[in-house]
Amino acid sequence: MADLLSTGVSGLLAVQRELDTTSHNIANASTPGYSRQVTEFSTRQADQYGSGWVGNGVDVSTIQRMYDDFLASQSRASSSSYVQLDTFATQLGRVNNLFADSSTGLSATLQDFINAVQGVSNSPTSIASRQTLLSEAESLVSRLQSYDSSLDSMEAQVNTQLESETNAISTLAQGIATLNQKISAGYAQTGQPPNDLLDQRDRLLDELATHVSVSAVKQGDNSVNVFDGSGQPLVIGQTAAKLVTTADPFDATRKVISLETSGSTIDVTGRLSGGSLGGMVDFRNQILDPARNTLGRFSVALAETMNGQHEEGIDLNGNLGGDFFATGDVLIQASTGNAGTGSLAVTRTAAGNLTTADYVMTRAAAGWSLQRKDTGAAVAMTGTGTVADPFVADGLSIVVRGTAQPGDRFQILPTRDAVDGLRVLVTDPAEVAAATPVIGSAAADNAGNATISAGEVLDATNAQLRSPVTIEFLTATTYSVNGAGSFAYAPGGDIDVNGWRVQISGSPAVGDTFEVTSNVNGSGDNRNAQRLAEVLNQPVLSGGTTSLNAAVGQFISDIGVRTNQAQVGRDAQEVVYNESVDSLQSLAGVNLDEEAAKLVEYQAAYQAMAQVISAASKMFETLLSATRN
Repeated sequence: MADLLSTGVSGLLAVQRELDTTSHNIANASTPGYSRQVTEFSTRQADQYGSGWVGNGVDVSTIQRMYDDFLASQSRASSSSYVQLDTFATQLGRVNNLFADSSTGLSATLQDFINAVQGVSNSPTSIASRQTLLSEAESLVSRLQSYDSSLDSMEAQVNTQLESETNAISTLAQGIATLNQKISAGYAQTGQPPNDLLDQRDRLLDELATHVSVSAVKQGDNSVNVFDGSGQPLVIGQTAAKLVTTADPFDATRKVISLETSGSTIDVTGRLSGGSLGGMVDFRNQILDPARNTLGRFSVALAETMNGQHEEGIDLNGNLGGDFFATGDVLIQASTGNAGTGSLAVTRTAAGNLTTADYVMTRAAAGWSLQRKDTGAAVAMTGTGTVADPFVADGLSIVVRGTAQPGDRFQILPTRDAVDGLRVLVTDPAEVAAATPVIGSAAADNAGNATISAGEVLDATNAQLRSPVTIEFLTATTYSVNGAGSFAYAPGGDIDVNGWRVQISGSPAVGDTFEVTSNVNGSGDNRNAQRLAEVLNQPVLSGGTTSLNAAVGQFISDIGVRTNQAQVGRDAQEVVYNESVDSLQSLAGVNLDEEAAKLVEYQAAYQAMAQVISAASKMFETLLSATRN
């Protein structure tokens, strides 16, 4: 039944709740993740009288949290993207700083080595020039290994960071699961939202999004299920999954990310995105691994180019040159899950055909298949995998040994260990093969005007390479070799014998002779040194389209461009992130001026309600006084 006192008391209690809520807002104005709360009222059911309906006051229907799930989801998504790009750009900047120095970087060091080769060409008998060449070769090796060591340290840091990230994600997921239980219980007990608990849960969700991309799906009991960007569950109701780092099945020193659920562990490394975890995974896959492989491929090409030409020369002792550089072998890693006894023997066939990719070779019931590790794309192979007919693909020769079972896998890293095993094999300056082992000469009494080139080596392994050969012209257009045969003469044409090549130009006379002999007095000969300088600037990589210098320049340039792109992308995403935060804060944030104004308003309302109660009290006292009299 409507009465002044109960109406006044209802208003007084309602305003008191408003004052409590406002003071709570003010107290938590600086609390991270706090959402502004508003007291919502509903009019009590009125009573009907003959003269009309008389109200009974007001009830507090709920204390509403000013929060929008759509804006919150936008904020989390933009936060996750921003942190991912920021992590990626920061790590990439470290790699760029490592290679970008124009005076001490890789490009400058390679040029110093090429200049030293040219120095030997200019002074082939100079021991000082030869020693400078060996010193610059050691400097180049040292610089490459220093880069590789730095990148290896970065990979170790990535492993550590991944472990830290997975621990943080697991802790946050468990916290969300615990809050799910409290929030569901709170709703069940009162039917009203436990706002502060909801804020705490959203705060954990926001923090989780900075580590990995997530989506939250609200359930009927007001709990939320949380999934990562690939749809893998992190939280289901009151149960949290656990992210852990485990050893890569091919490499125990490399960490992968696994999701532990009831009774199973799933490798989810390739499925994760967003946040600092996604940024670190992207950095390792897109920058760190390719950079190490690029350095390895460069080392292989340097050794192959230098060795191939150095072997075609002779040193100051008159000996044929040997390998100038040695490199590490192809790294082959068997999966820990292999059931068979199979193994692989892999060698490089040609540096020009090598890529910067790693590969996974898998045994299936139908045979062997090869895929790129980074993209999963199939790689075509020729051959059958035997010693006599190996598989050949992307500059690799692969021989299968033993008995592999279907499902057995092997990881092939063609260039990863090349830098680690890189070293200079020539230690004595006199052993630098600057001269060419053969030399052509014309007989002094030749009647014609024909001349012969000094000669070049085609096959340094030919057993007759340095055996003397006489070329005698039978006619003006034919010649014999060591008195045998009759060969057509074309001025300037190639004459290939015993693994060497010469050209005779001009008009020979019948009986003119030319000799190609061992260059026994060739200490001043610089032909092979000149060829060494030339081949180092010739295209040998990417199918014979890119020189060593160009490859280094392109690598450093690509790192710089990608760094700039990552930084620009990060800065652009930061703007999007800040806008999403501002949109959410415009709704959920506490404005102290607004709350202070509300306090004044609610104080006045409280005083007014107190006056209503006071009036009801006086009326009651007047009534009692009248009845007593």
